[in-house]
Amino acid sequence: MSSPDPLVSGSQRRQVRERALGLLYEAEAKGIDMAELLAAQELPLDPYAHTLVTGAADHQSDIDARLEELSENWPVARMPALDRAILRLASFELAHSTDLSVAVIINEAVELAHEYSTPASAGFINGLLSQVATSVRSAPEQ
Repeated sequence: MSSPDPLVSGSQRRQVRERALGLLYEAEAKGIDMAELLAAQELPLDPYAHTLVTGAADHQSDIDARLEELSENWPVARMPALDRAILRLASFELAHSTDLSVAVIINEAVELAHEYSTPASAGFINGLLSQVATSVRSAPEQ
């Protein structure tokens, strides 16, 4: 997996995550495959953003199953679409970007929620991603 460049600043990584979030949201809103959406992009996509969106899309069913299991009677389909995109992005990062700290990944997701989603979303996303982190980071390697 392509890891974020350690020489890239936090604000640049935030921009990469914002672009990835926008693409995940757009693909779901338009009901199109991520590969199709990426092929239509006019601007080049940062390699890490590409990894995030393709990884989250490729693992979406597994990510959604984990979110369903951990969200205690709150189906993923009932969550706001933007929250789903944030949760999928961060869940993929938690599971596959093990060189990044849990705190950084969750904080970035919460900041995205504060900026782009509903007032209640940040707390919900924080709590659910904390559970995801415990689940994926403490699981034995397969």
